[in-house]
Amino acid sequence: MADIEKIKKLRTTSGAGFKDCNMALDESNGDIEKAIEILRVKGISKASKKMSRTANEGVIAITQNSQRSSILEINCETDFVAKNNDFIIFAKELSDINNQVSSDKKKLLSSNMKNDKTVDENLVALISKIGEKITIGRSKTIINDNCKIFKYHHTVVNDNLSKLGVLVSLVTTDDTDKIKNFGKQLSMHIAASNPLAIDVDGIDQEILKKEKELISEELKNTGKSEDIIKKISQGKIKKFQEENSLLNQQWVIEPKKKG
Repeated sequence: MADIEKIKKLRTTSGAGFKDCNMALDESNGDIEKAIEILRVKGISKASKKMSRTANEGVIAITQNSQRSSILEINCETDFVAKNNDFIIFAKELSDINNQVSSDKKKLLSSNMKNDKTVDENLVALISKIGEKITIGRSKTIINDNCKIFKYHHTVVNDNLSKLGVLVSLVTTDDTDKIKNFGKQLSMHIAASNPLAIDVDGIDQEILKKEKELISEELKNTGKSEDIIKKISQGKIKKFQEENSLLNQQWVIEPKKKG
């Protein structure tokens, strides 16, 4: 068996279990650096198996500075892991780097983190340590020129991490309390209403096509004439478009108003 002190050190460094550390040290003849590499390689194998699972939990991270503002989605399998300290530390640093590279996924994965390892390497190590699928999801960076940026966090997990996050850009130089209040309320409205696009024309045509198919399937066995079915279908599609385009939604703050 490998030296117990080396096992302890390797466990602290890698986060791996006792047996894995003992095995890696035996394989590396007691060389801790080589043992870390062995665990990393084996971690990649373990992590690959976990990547076939579904990651429906996680956090939204928002990072801002004087030049730009970014929002980033980091997914995991369970809410428990979303609150894990290692996951939170990783997500926070990842969000900062994502803002630096303006949400360029390729640059993000190849960027070095504070431990001098790349984001991709740290992601694999975190998956191996925690034992869940973890993925980097959607991201967006907004340049701050000639606009005001507003953010909203719903169900905060830790500082700039939350279960639901919104980043809104208003093209204006107005810095009055009125515009600030509107920006805050708009962020809250988007969080509550989850629009698919700013206006009707911006809704993805594939989404509309799918919705039309669902409506057609719903109506085909009603016994109504084709003309009636066509009118009902058109009405349902119009309602769907209005409910899912920001400018046509009912204003959450005052439901009688629209965006």
